[in-house]
Amino acid sequence: MTDWPWQPGAATGIGSLPGTDIAEAVRVVLGELPEFPHLPELPARGPGADMIGRGAALLVELPVELYANGWRVAARPGRDLRVARDFWERDLDALAEQATEYSGPFKVQVAGPYTLAASVELPTGGPLLRDHGAVRDLVASLAEGVRGHVADVAARLPAASVVVQVDEPSLPAALAGTVPTESGLYTLRRVPSASVRDALGSVVSAAGVPVIVHSCAPDVPVTLLREAGAAAVALDISLLGDLDPLGEALDAGMGLVAGTTSDAPVRELWRRLGFPPERLPEQVVISPPCGLAGLSVADARAAMKAARDAAQLFCRTGGE
Repeated sequence: MTDWPWQPGAATGIGSLPGTDIAEAVRVVLGELPEFPHLPELPARGPGADMIGRGAALLVELPVELYANGWRVAARPGRDLRVARDFWERDLDALAEQATEYSGPFKVQVAGPYTLAASVELPTGGPLLRDHGAVRDLVASLAEGVRGHVADVAARLPAASVVVQVDEPSLPAALAGTVPTESGLYTLRRVPSASVRDALGSVVSAAGVPVIVHSCAPDVPVTLLREAGAAAVALDISLLGDLDPLGEALDAGMGLVAGTTSDAPVRELWRRLGFPPERLPEQVVISPPCGLAGLSVADARAAMKAARDAAQLFCRTGGE
């Protein structure tokens, strides 16, 4: 057992929401998810507000730029990077205006090293993931960027406890060797588990706060994430296959952010794992599944409310 960075019965969000008004989005999150709010991402604002652009904007001394197929490493910082960093500044300013007196856990999301490496291209073409030296540079750059980002958020929310969510939707593909090459005709070599453990461990260590690793893909490597030092794993429980790795991780004290808007699947999962019901509201946070950015604002709010209602129901019933 361990101390998790949230109170029993907490619900949170995964990240992206619809709309383009960051001040309004922060207000909505604080209202719907007051026990464990997060800094919303608004990809509808355009390039630089997307997950990859936001993650790349945190990189230190590794500039990026937009081109026809997305983001790639650039020779020097340019307009595209300034736009992405400006989105971050606007978001943090809105956060300071809306939540400066907030006390409790507060979550921010960043793209993980393997998702960035699979999505950002080298200057000569092809995913950065194909170049092991470039991946090492990216990991070091991201770790330093996350360290500074946590400090920026903590300065704006002095009474809060910052939690970092590292988004890694491409990690299972990187481990399996199914990330496509630039042509799409082939796939890149699989990334060794030891390299992933070390890279994620570097980011976790640099953050200096509890880290949740999130992946909305099947076959999330839960054991590997635990070995890298993650405090919790966030996943869509409808995609779970083999429960043994998750059960072992939870038994070892790892937390779970369960992507669902209903209490029933979580109760069934907990029953199948054989854990005491009273641990459920302490160890598990409920979040809506991925994809809220594609909904209407009203439907996104309803999904957040449903997640909070499910989490509070666990608290009232003791997980039974």
